[in-house]
Amino acid sequence: VGAAAVCEVDECAQSPCGTGQTCSDPNTASNKLHDFVCTCNDNMSLKTMDGPATCEKDECVSQPCGMGQVCNDPMKSVNSIGDYTCTCSNGVVTTGAAAICENDECAATPSPCGVDQTCSDPNTSSNSLHDFECACKSDPALKATDGPATCDKDECASAPCGTGQTCNDPVKDLTSLKDFTCTCGNGVVVVGAAAVCEVDECAQSPCGTGQTCSDPNTASNKLHDFVCTCNDNMSLKTMDGPATCEKDECVSQPCGMGQVCNDPMKSVNSIGDYTCTCSNGVVTTGAAAICENDECAATPSPCGVDQTCSDPNTSSNSLHDFECACKSDPALKATDGPATCDKDECASAPCGTGQTCNDPVKDLTSLKDFTCTCGNGVVVVGAAAVCDSDECAAIPSPCGADQTCSDPNTASNKLHDFVCTCKSDASRKAVDGPATCDKDECASGPCGM
Repeated sequence: VGAAAVCEVDECAQSPCGTGQTCSDPNTASNKLHDFVCTCNDNMSLKTMDGPATCEKDECVSQPCGMGQVCNDPMKSVNSIGDYTCTCSNGVVTTGAAAICENDECAATPSPCGVDQTCSDPNTSSNSLHDFECACKSDPALKATDGPATCDKDECASAPCGTGQTCNDPVKDLTSLKDFTCTCGNGVVVVGAAAVCEVDECAQSPCGTGQTCSDPNTASNKLHDFVCTCNDNMSLKTMDGPATCEKDECVSQPCGMGQVCNDPMKSVNSIGDYTCTCSNGVVTTGAAAICENDECAATPSPCGVDQTCSDPNTSSNSLHDFECACKSDPALKATDGPATCDKDECASAPCGTGQTCNDPVKDLTSLKDFTCTCGNGVVVVGAAAVCDSDECAAIPSPCGADQTCSDPNTASNKLHDFVCTCKSDASRKAVDGPATCDKDECASGPCGM
């Protein structure tokens, strides 16, 4: 009585500080009052004794207002939470919450969507915010809500660079057009356009097989002007791409014996499209057909004159295995073609006496090709020559030694009619060859007395 009591009380137990603050009482065991301290949790340097501290907090940082609304927090203090205002462009103001502005989010300037995109807001008459939709004009299926859509566009797909240049589009997006680069083989790089490389487009071999490439403007940036010309037909040519060159694959006879070959395109750009058709209707593309065909049945025969043909595999697709054998000598044969049958026509002495016979091709497939040549140069093919020659004039003489030769028909082509007569006995003679002349060697007295 008559003095202050000693209560030993903790002043912080009554939570005298504001929200987001810590309370500390250094003298809870004494009668010292009003000495508690309030400290801001977000900033420990902001504190106050015997009452709440003033702690800064701008509620507008969290963007609590709708799109296009202006946010204002006058106190910016944790002690005044919910005092911010949201103001619409039409003047509507709401405190502590987003305003209902009845606003079209797509009407914002600039548009909330990207370049080449359409914006649509399905709820312009309510406070439904962040629900606008952006769709790509190039592909309406590509869209996004509450922000720009990602519209793919690879600018390199249209081949904007020159022949032989490397194109790179780092950001394949409609919002970053003209950012592609064209790089030359020599290192020159140009952004957003074809580079001037001074390059020969023919160096990349853009033409097809069997074609010649020419580029008239290798020292300028004039691209796609190279010309492809067919080697087999110089009148067939194309600019900026391979020419269509005729090539009939059937010329090489790729089909089997007796098969019909057809090449519909006859072009080097369509190799392997020929067809082989059997007589029984079987058709194969790009290869010989399996016809089960007897190659020897072909007309004319695949073998030569006076030859026999045999095919050991007529019931399979074993082609080019038929055999030709010479009738005059069956040991002379060949596979997949006529045999070479020897026949020297000069062996039968078809020419006249004193004439030279020559058979250049000793083959049954070339009969009557022998020649008879007279001593005076007259030449006849396939028969004896008319030489009007004296058979006795031949050197050496057609008669034997010590014989005389006489030819009664030197002015005609009558051959083998010369006569050989023995000098020792004129009664001994022979026609077309030496006479047999007897000679008694004892008549000369070769023995001793």
